[in-house]
Amino acid sequence: MPTRILNAGNVRALLPMPECIDLMERTLRTLARGGAVLPLRTVMRLPGGRGVFGTMPAWLSEPAALGLKAIAVFPGNHGTGLDSHQGLVLLFDPERGTPLAILDASSITGIRTAAVSGAATRALAREDASDLAILGSGVQARTHLDAMRSVRPLGRIRAWSPSRERLGRFADWARTARGVEVEVAPDARTAVLGAGIVCTVSASPTPILEGAWLSPGAHVNAVGASLPGARELDTGAVARSRLFVDRRESALSEAGDFLLARDEGAVGDDHLAGELGEVFAGQVVGREGPLQITLFKSLGLAVEDLAAASHVLRAAEAAGIGEVVDFADGAT
Repeated sequence: MPTRILNAGNVRALLPMPECIDLMERTLRTLARGGAVLPLRTVMRLPGGRGVFGTMPAWLSEPAALGLKAIAVFPGNHGTGLDSHQGLVLLFDPERGTPLAILDASSITGIRTAAVSGAATRALAREDASDLAILGSGVQARTHLDAMRSVRPLGRIRAWSPSRERLGRFADWARTARGVEVEVAPDARTAVLGAGIVCTVSASPTPILEGAWLSPGAHVNAVGASLPGARELDTGAVARSRLFVDRRESALSEAGDFLLARDEGAVGDDHLAGELGEVFAGQVVGREGPLQITLFKSLGLAVEDLAAASHVLRAAEAAGIGEVVDFADGAT
């Protein structure tokens, strides 16, 4: 059976942010209703702390998908022109197990991660939230700007990053590629004060967001930290918020933002209000009032990658895009 190979450009062309936001909501709703097999990811740390290599397998009933993401995360790539996330998504036929597609994982990760934050913001942020703060200036800063603009009519946008050079490039990109003005903040506190939506998308292993800065009614998407010993939010930010996660099992194993606050005794496991998919499925209440601070802690799930990849594959097949290879006999 032929296998289709799709590169980053193919993925970006065939996975528009608004479509991906709707797809991620549907996918997480399926997960909440028991329609997925999703083992915890396997992470191998490389010598010298240079990076990690992970594998993320999953099966999803709706949209139907089977496969895995193999991903290498090299923080040292920041500022080199290379995404810190490098890898492939492999799709297989859920009925017969034959390989269907090989797709660039960096582009899928960049888009689907921000799309999940977009879905979370649509469900949890106040309807009148229009002031956005972004802490970080890499790939996820760009895709999160697109995602937030897809779900809320933004007015003021501020951004901060420890790298002034990359922060300037992000602001220039927003102006030229999106026609949006992004204010370059002198520090994280200045960026966050008064914001109704805050996205932390940095590579920092230590807190860059303090709970004392958050305005009543704010919504936070915490995205950058994905290891149990790393966090972007201080304990106060977690303790002040009604906390939602993409998956409880993953959060209790990997979410340093939550785990470190729990270790300090500020919160317990019952601080996890629910999974995002449970909110979408009507199983858990989301925001409880206009002054409540809500927090979505994102770790990223294989079902999100597979759903996005399957969407891209169907669009590519319809448009005749990508290289088709028959691995059975080497013919193309």
